[in-house]
Amino acid sequence: MAKPLEFTPRTPTPQEQLHAEVSDSTEALLAGLHLLRQLHEHGVLDVAQKTVRGGEGLTASLLHILGGQSGTTLLRNVTELGRTLSELDPGEVSVLGHAVTVGVHEGARHVAAGKGLGLGDLLGLLKDRDVQVGLGAILALLGGVGRALREASGELPQTANQSEVDR
Repeated sequence: MAKPLEFTPRTPTPQEQLHAEVSDSTEALLAGLHLLRQLHEHGVLDVAQKTVRGGEGLTASLLHILGGQSGTTLLRNVTELGRTLSELDPGEVSVLGHAVTVGVHEGARHVAAGKGLGLGDLLGLLKDRDVQVGLGAILALLGGVGRALREASGELPQTANQSEVDR
């Protein structure tokens, strides 16, 4: 009678394993290499390396990056963002931030409960004082954004101290 053959497959060498992984991940590796090249061309990779090494020459690298056109745009955007944030009243931002946080929690609770909302429910919610205040705030926000956009496009003459008058 014949005896069964004992076969133990050969374990692949590390080079064979690497080749198999590379062929499976060719698209991801190409995208990663493209990203790596972009980071190197823009100097971000150099800054990251200097940061990891302890910052030697880091300031010079950052100034070199900021010296180009993208650096100028970055500085202008940061300046405009700072100007916008400095015009906001911290008390108002705090109240609105808290309101958004509470709203997100309410929305998450609503979704977790699996509740739906029909047209009758929607009309009923319009009688709720909290919903009325929230809708009023959102509509006032949209009105302010619209007025500012029309002023920026020259459609409306910009009135001095308009924000103080509207309070």
